[in-house]
Formats: sequence, structure tokens, C-alpha cells
Amino acid sequence: MVSGSGICAREVVVDARHHMLGRLSSVVAKELLNGQHVSIVRCEEICISGGLVRQKMKYMRFLRKRMNTKPSHGPIHFRAPSKILWRTIRGMIPHKTKRGAAALARLKVYEGVPNQYGRKKRMVIPDALKVLRLQKGHKYCLLGKLSSEVGWNEAETIKELETKRKERSQVAYDRKKQLIKLRIKAEKVADEKLGSQLDVLTPVKY
Repeated sequence: MVSGSGICAREVVVDARHHMLGRLSSVVAKELLNGQHVSIVRCEEICISGGLVRQKMKYMRFLRKRMNTKPSHGPIHFRAPSKILWRTIRGMIPHKTKRGAAALARLKVYEGVPNQYGRKKRMVIPDALKVLRLQKGHKYCLLGKLSSEVGWNEAETIKELETKRKERSQVAYDRKKQLIKLRIKAEKVADEKLGSQLDVLTPVKY
């Protein structure tokens, strides 16, 4: 990424699994404002500090906040994990200015891992990881579980698609390992056949 991390890729894909919601959002918001394109996958596995019951009570209080005369004017209560993350990041960006709107347009958020990101390198943000930031013994809940409790209905579909993706990835990984073994074996056979000729070929640079 741009600020301090030394990464300036065209697009950075972040695997949000077991990241803390607020810390992840603040780091991503800063990167977006600095001009980085960021795509976040597996939003349903983001962590929120505090138990599920407490977080659900907080969200139910949020759901009661609406415009009296015309509720469709807002606030809009998103239920999907990706949209909850998007709204959290939006709150950390001056999205009503041109700079802020442009920054927000550089953000993409998804539940699960879509096909176009299946073979791309996915990164983590150490400053936002639960294992490094949440104190031992403290309660937490997953954003996907909270979303399911407040009206998100796609959890089972995402779970099924993720299972299929992991199976395909495992098959591809096993095949890759097999090809590496075959290559090493072929190189050994070639070395044995060439024998003394290797001494002649070694100083030659291609």
C-alpha cells in the first residue's frame, strides 16, 4: 500500500478474515485517500470486539434511528457484512467532497472470494489482526453472524460457495505440488545423464 507499507500495486486485495472492523477500516480509509485501489474479500469473517448479544442490541438500537416523515431518506440500515464495512469506511472519509468521493470509488468489498480474486495474492493488515490487537480472553463476534441475526439471508449461500472454492483450490494446490516433484525428478535424471558435460555447461551464462 501507499502510506508507510512500501507497496504501490495497481490494486491491493485484502483478506479480511479475523481482522478487527474499526482498525481495518481506518487503515483502508487512509490508503484510499492516498490514491490506492483496495478490494476487500471475506467480509463475513471480520471480527468485532464485544459479544454477539451486546453487538446485536447496539445494532437493534441503530435500526430504530430513522427519519420520522420519510424513512427512505435515511439513515440507511445495511445488513450485509460487506455493506456494513463499506459504511464504516465511508464514515472515516470526507465522502461529500470530490476527493472523498473519488477515494470511496476506489474501494470494492465482497462476501467470500469472487472468481476474479481466486488466483490473486491476498494480503493481511498486521495492525488490524485480531490475534495481535484483541486482548486475551476478551469476547468478540463475527460480522457475518451479526448480519445473519439482523436480517442478512445469504450466509448459507456464501458458506456453500466458499466450501466449493476451497475444494477447487486444494485440487489445484495438490496438482501444483505434484508438478514440482516431477520437475525436480526430471532435473535429477537430466543431471545424471549429462554427467561430466555439466562442468562444460556451468560457466556458460544464458
